[in-house]
Amino acid sequence: MARTGIVSIGECMLELSGRGNHSGGGEDWRLGFAGDTLNTLWALRALVDPERTTNYISAFGDDPFSRDQIAFFKANGIGIGDSPVIPGARPGLYAITLTGAERSFTYWRNDSAARQLASDPAKLAKSLENQALVYFSGITLAILEPAARKVLFAAVDAARTAGSLVAFDANYRPRLWRSVDEAREATAEALSLTDMALPTFPDEQSLHGDATPEATAQRLAAAGVKEVAVKNGELPATLCCEGKVETVAAVHVEVPVDTTGAGDSFNGSYLAARLAGLPPLEATRRAHAVAAAVVQVRGALAPFETLRAAFAG
Repeated sequence: MARTGIVSIGECMLELSGRGNHSGGGEDWRLGFAGDTLNTLWALRALVDPERTTNYISAFGDDPFSRDQIAFFKANGIGIGDSPVIPGARPGLYAITLTGAERSFTYWRNDSAARQLASDPAKLAKSLENQALVYFSGITLAILEPAARKVLFAAVDAARTAGSLVAFDANYRPRLWRSVDEAREATAEALSLTDMALPTFPDEQSLHGDATPEATAQRLAAAGVKEVAVKNGELPATLCCEGKVETVAAVHVEVPVDTTGAGDSFNGSYLAARLAGLPPLEATRRAHAVAAAVVQVRGALAPFETLRAAFAG
């Protein structure tokens, strides 16, 4: 069977995003759907061949908001594979507040349905079968209990053994983890299953104490990851492929509007370019261009047309 499909595994949350600065009352809030692994899949869906299937693998509730999530995915060409729908469960929620273009987040996610995404190992494994690409993140790991994490690792390992490429972004968020040691251990296991790593330097510096992006790239390469692209905001990205380290300048945006989802869109654009056969340097250039376009719109999910125009140059 041809492997053309793409799956991204994680948590889609309800996103409340406001317009302008917030002082505690009277703001105009907009409800949407987002989450790091969904944001990446969104960019992939916009940029890959329309014939490729894309599925967001998680767990969903049976409430109206969960049904709206699934309907939103379907309207934009994204399925949910064999993700479980759990009676009585509901999605997590977060709100974005902005000061200029810089964002801060408030979360309500302790009983999110997505925490049960590995509750049915057979369904999870089936969702990952015969895929060209499997993508997940450190946030995917952080929302799972240790036993569920092992189920996820087993499913990813089986998919990779069968021929899927695996991509991973550690996306370290300290508040989601019980300890730094737990985060390091889980991330190390994920990297042992990873073909392409797409970390962000400040996250890696916080988790591992790396002095430079080059140190991050070389550490991941030494861990066995064959292709590494280290993001660093407005600064150059650092590539490490086949032992060669290179940097690629970012695209400067004079007045960004909202930086939400920029790094995730970089990931999706990079992966779309690689699936299209473009080399890592060109994939990074295109990913920078897309990230620069994303910071000029509000919310995590930029219109497909915006993503495509930036990707094409």
